[in-house]
Amino acid sequence: MTISAIAFAMIAAVANIGGALAVTSRSRWSTRALETMIAFSGGFMISVIFLDMIPEAFREHGTSAAWIMLVGYVLVYLTQHALTPHFHFGEETHHVTQTVGISALIGLILHTFVDGVAIASGFNAGTRIGTLVLAAILLHKLPEGSTISSLFLAAGLGRKRALAAATALGVATVLGAVFTESFDLLKQYGLALSAGVTMYVAASNLIPEFQHKRGWRLPTAFFGGCAVYVMSHQLLAV
Repeated sequence: MTISAIAFAMIAAVANIGGALAVTSRSRWSTRALETMIAFSGGFMISVIFLDMIPEAFREHGTSAAWIMLVGYVLVYLTQHALTPHFHFGEETHHVTQTVGISALIGLILHTFVDGVAIASGFNAGTRIGTLVLAAILLHKLPEGSTISSLFLAAGLGRKRALAAATALGVATVLGAVFTESFDLLKQYGLALSAGVTMYVAASNLIPEFQHKRGWRLPTAFFGGCAVYVMSHQLLAV
């Protein structure tokens, strides 16, 4: 594992904590800002999946990459929804049980572990794709940190435990990057696996958070995320 990949995974981990601090250090988080960030992140992530992660996975493994992506998608659905009684991205404003908070943390730990896998696998595939994957992950790390911390607060677990939960997500991210280089199977199939996980996060977590809301602010943010990705893709290809 290169020092740069570990450092980038650590930066992503810090973003998790930053999202938690934004919730725990103030009485009210800007709902509009959080919604806009989620919409923008959704557009950027969908773009990097379709234009970089999936093509690279198929280039490496042929059609078998589709099976690996399906495994990643199904695993996240299992841990975040089938086994978790309540989960959605964004700040939690209603009271939830402590069981809900803990189960959401367990589900997100798997997701954030694969975030680290995605960062390491992206840079193993090349600097351009690694940079774009890192950007996509950073964009949803702040909402991710705010999500788990607000769930812990809504469950009455307190600010310290809320920050500890976000820190656990950051640690899982770093471990995902380190383990990718430590285990050949994960190193070989990590990009395809993370493509499936990232697809779930973008299409089944982020986009449903705003697609039912009226007005053009959030669709504009979503299309803006797509546009920024395409411009970044072209600039890095030069």
